[in-house]
Amino acid sequence: MMTVADPTLEFENALHEEGARFVIGCDEVGRGAIAGPVGVGLAVVDRSVGVHPKGLRDSKMLSEKRREELAPLAAGWARFSAVGLATAEEVDTLGIMVSLGLAGKRALIQLHELGASITESILLLDGSFDWLTPVLATPLRVRTRVKADRDCASVAAASVVAKVHRDRLMIAADADYPGYGWVGNKGYGSADHYAALDRLGPSALHRKTWLHAKDPVALD
Repeated sequence: MMTVADPTLEFENALHEEGARFVIGCDEVGRGAIAGPVGVGLAVVDRSVGVHPKGLRDSKMLSEKRREELAPLAAGWARFSAVGLATAEEVDTLGIMVSLGLAGKRALIQLHELGASITESILLLDGSFDWLTPVLATPLRVRTRVKADRDCASVAAASVVAKVHRDRLMIAADADYPGYGWVGNKGYGSADHYAALDRLGPSALHRKTWLHAKDPVALD
């Protein structure tokens, strides 16, 4: 079995060397789901943060139980953390990229209200596309990095915090909209989820424009 190295702060430290007082790790969750919100997690680090929690990884590489254990540790390790959401209706109306930007903007507003200095930060986005800048009235310093959720501790922390936050929302929503198996699939397009859609039709939390794609997707 291939082993994956622990995430580090090496890239974040390089951004500090470029003049960033803070680095805000950013990761998305729920992008590929057919029900529920899309979310963006943010985790703020600076030079003073210590060693990240043992076992921290990209959320996709962790069991649900381990994510639940690590989420409060990751949030406590970061200087600040936040999760912003965009609704299924917004995904249908505005598209996934604009919705990601809105979720990220809402998370940034939370950070600002917590006292984080956004203007002294560089935002580090997982992936190769900057979906955040187009929704911002005032441009911020944004960097993209492929596999940042795997390699960069700040982004790994953001991914775990966001994943646990969204999963808990979908588990709670299962009580209001029973039958779709959201406790297990968290709104992703599993075979059982599509079978339930055939029986029950879509709920208010389904992304109506996404339901034509009936190939189950991997859970993130």
